Amino acid sequence: MTITVQKATAEGDRDLAFRVREQVFVDEQHVPREEEYDEHDDAAYHYLAWADGLPAGAARWRPTEKGVKLERFAVLAPYRSKGVGGVLLRQVMADARAAHPEAQLYLHAQVQAKRFYERHGFVPEGELFYECEIPHYRMRLG
Repeated sequence: MTITVQKATAEGDRDLAFRVREQVFVDEQHVPREEEYDEHDDAAYHYLAWADGLPAGAARWRPTEKGVKLERFAVLAPYRSKGVGGVLLRQVMADARAAHPEAQLYLHAQVQAKRFYERHGFVPEGELFYECEIPHYRMRLG
């Protein structure tokens, strides 16, 4: 499987990234649509992962007062556990670090993704909390 990741700067690519997010978060995880799309979408940097030429994953990052927050990581079900998430995460991390080399990278990881992020150098901080009724840990790059 050939996996590539690109910034979703073209209108069509951003729409594809939003469709991936909608399938994973709204359709599968039942996150309310109005919670999935927020005021940060316009200012965030969006990414789209491709697997053998088909849209397979999406993510975004944005600077905040606490550092750089990596968000909305979504991989479509047929592409999970096939390396798409790792390639996507590494590209997002590299671009965020290049843009803000001194900033702390952090994210809110769903419980089932915690080990995935740990394998990529993130460490949990604080107690378990809920976003959209889904348990999360705040994690920072160690």
